[in-house]
Amino acid sequence: MFFWFIGTAIVTVGIVFRDPRFDNRLLIVGSVLPIADGVAGGARALHSVTVSVGLLAALMIATSGRKPIRKLLLGLPIGMILHLVFDGAWNNTEVFWWPFFGWSFDDASFPVSDRGLWSLLLEAIGIGLCVWLWRHNHLRDADRRRAFLHDGQLDAVPERFG
Repeated sequence: MFFWFIGTAIVTVGIVFRDPRFDNRLLIVGSVLPIADGVAGGARALHSVTVSVGLLAALMIATSGRKPIRKLLLGLPIGMILHLVFDGAWNNTEVFWWPFFGWSFDDASFPVSDRGLWSLLLEAIGIGLCVWLWRHNHLRDADRRRAFLHDGQLDAVPERFG
């Protein structure tokens, strides 16, 4: 699963933050970053709320004041937190609250693989959301794509969601 996390993260941030200047590039990276746990064979530290909140706190401290870099970097932990929400990561207490319940992951399975065929339905919904975002933001236009790659901003945020 890939598009489920991207689509839900962008739409959620658009609805919640309503900031047309929000940089979605690191949000997208953060929303799929926990998938890297799959290299280890299952849910690990990237599926822990502790890691996401720790990264958020570290970025807030490191960018104290109104530094422009803060707005860019905050997309990463926000995307990671949204991944946990839309992956249902809280269903595995030991992984979600790691390391508070111990340091071992005990071969925790990936939430995506636990859902089986439901993951295909969610991925189809995610593809639909991404297609809608692509069309709604006119990203088939090369100039708009270049602008998005440069500043990470989408026109569909915020008014057009609600």
